[in-house]
Amino acid sequence: MLDLKFIRENPDLVKTGGLQKRMRNAASDVDRLLQLDAQKRSVQQKLQELQAEQNKASKELGPLMGQIKKEKDSAKKAELEAKAESAKARPAAIKIEMAALEDEIKKLDPEMQGLLLSIAAPPDADVPIGKDDTENVEIKKWGTVRQFDFPIKDHITLGRELNLIDIDRGVKLAGTRSYFLLGYGALLHQAVLRLAQDMMIERGFVPMSVPVLVRHEPMEGTGYFPLGREQAYAMSNEDPAVYLVGTAEVSLTAYHMNETLDVKNLPRKYVAMSPCFRREAGTYGKDTAGLYRIHQFDKVEQVVICRNDVEESKKWHQAILQNAEDVLQKLNLPYRVVAVCTGDLGQGQAAKFDIETWMPSRNAYSETHSASRFYEFQARRLNLRYRDEDGKMKFCHTLNNTVIASPRILIPILEMYQNPDGSVTVPEALRKYIGVEKITT
Repeated sequence: MLDLKFIRENPDLVKTGGLQKRMRNAASDVDRLLQLDAQKRSVQQKLQELQAEQNKASKELGPLMGQIKKEKDSAKKAELEAKAESAKARPAAIKIEMAALEDEIKKLDPEMQGLLLSIAAPPDADVPIGKDDTENVEIKKWGTVRQFDFPIKDHITLGRELNLIDIDRGVKLAGTRSYFLLGYGALLHQAVLRLAQDMMIERGFVPMSVPVLVRHEPMEGTGYFPLGREQAYAMSNEDPAVYLVGTAEVSLTAYHMNETLDVKNLPRKYVAMSPCFRREAGTYGKDTAGLYRIHQFDKVEQVVICRNDVEESKKWHQAILQNAEDVLQKLNLPYRVVAVCTGDLGQGQAAKFDIETWMPSRNAYSETHSASRFYEFQARRLNLRYRDEDGKMKFCHTLNNTVIASPRILIPILEMYQNPDGSVTVPEALRKYIGVEKITT
């Protein structure tokens, strides 16, 4: 959520940012919010004036009552008593007027809050302008794409022949975009997650096991509601409703919701391995085969909560990006990093980098990681603050990034490490977790 004062002072910047992010009604929402804001401020001004008048009347009444007690002349006393009755009547009238104005504010607040929750944070100035992911800008590459001298198999074929993946029975039990991982397929999946978590713990991140069923507040606080609600699975038999998270980012970032942190303990660095659930609404017919776009997966997620400082946020953004790159380098998987353009940014993201790993069967680099910085967008919604060295209260900055997500990452592992005889070599970094060097029939 943006600071209303910031929107008031930078309406054109906020409108332009929303339009760049392809937010519908970006300009009209800002205009409507500012209209309601002006209306509310006008009412608040009237309230302040009435409060001042009420205070003045209360102050005048005391001395007047004192005069009445002292006055001996009956005519003057009657005059003073009439004045006192008038002075008593005005505060009562003011109270009625103030109650009406407070009701007016109560009627304005829900619409204003709804608009604040729907308005996008402007992209940083260095974010490339573009309409969608086709206009993301490559900033670097790592590794060498393997050139095969034999006909390659995709991960589905390899998974079936080596008894690692069973999509047919997954679909039979749970519907489309479902799967089973079997034997070394399951072990490979777990090994990748363990490698990523172990590397993050070595870097000082606190490992956490998190709730994957959360209430509305954490989803709204991290920016997944109200926009994006259609992607979440809701538990309709719970009251209040709870939702399955699509990423441990929700639980990790909301861990300190409604808290004031000690500046001496910032940054907070958390990592969690958790199941994730996404409905993939709006992707009918897209990436339906294999493990690329599925409803349930596991992910190791990293979250940083730091001071309200743009340069510090940018420093941590590079750091968490490097953490994910280091995992891929450990697996010796070629990848590229792209700066995500404005049209592909989420509502709260000031900037984002995606890592795309080479997948032979797709003959392309395809997204496996996303690293985002939000500045105070999430912290405002979560009421996540700290008191700085001068005693001033500030909202924290938040960042997050995928360390690894599986089974999507199994696509490049299986395909890049396949052999002419149909076997798959286990990446060296994973052998200590699995106990074999090669997976064969």
